[in-house]
Amino acid sequence: MMAEVAVAVPLMLAGEQGMFHFPTPEEVRLQPISRAGNEAGWPFSIDEGTLACVWSAGQKVVMFFESKPDDLDEDETFKPSGVIVTTDPMQLTLGNMANRDLFRASASVEERMALVAPFVTMGQKLCDQPAGARVGHGEL
Repeated sequence: MMAEVAVAVPLMLAGEQGMFHFPTPEEVRLQPISRAGNEAGWPFSIDEGTLACVWSAGQKVVMFFESKPDDLDEDETFKPSGVIVTTDPMQLTLGNMANRDLFRASASVEERMALVAPFVTMGQKLCDQPAGARVGHGEL
């Protein structure tokens, strides 16, 4: 019991979450993002979505989720697809296998890493915001 408390207290004091913490919707930080008309370095296959910072396996993870389609009715449920936005080649490739079609085609992993790097930086700034923050366009 004392060992568990000794491990938990520094995490709580630092505002960090443990390895098995499941985030609540109130903890997620969000920012809508969209492609500018002349933006050549847009890494995603769709023109708009949401950048999010969520807890996963004891660390903050930046993700990109697709936006709800305009032609979807209000009463229809929508489960957005999402990808991990990282410069870690393993997470970028293997971690995104299920939804890799959210990334635009790239010739190599290195090219994809270069395309997502600015969004990783933006996502880390989003992670620095208070839990539950919803940041507007261009605020980061």
